[in-house]
Amino acid sequence: MTGADAAGLERVSLSDLDASGRAQLFEGEPKTVRLTLSAGDEVPPHQHPGRDIVFHLLDGEVDLTLGETTLSLSAGDVARFDGDQDISPAAVTDCEALLVLAESA
Repeated sequence: MTGADAAGLERVSLSDLDASGRAQLFEGEPKTVRLTLSAGDEVPPHQHPGRDIVFHLLDGEVDLTLGETTLSLSAGDVARFDGDQDISPAAVTDCEALLVLAESA
């Protein structure tokens, strides 16, 4: 379910989205993305210039490479980082994450 009420409150249900791997949850800023990966899948190194990123791992385990550093994250972990560096998540197990990409100040 997605929609906005008269007060401007927007809601979205993660369970209502397809399993394509990536889905933008809301229009506009900040960008909010659902990411699902199967065990062994990885996203090639890429950047999000001019963005601060919050990566909340909802389920599973992922190795998140940021530049030269790799963080091993488990369900419930949250990482915040600069999008101007190479970013590459690799799923250790099936996983689902919620990412918020906000314009850097």
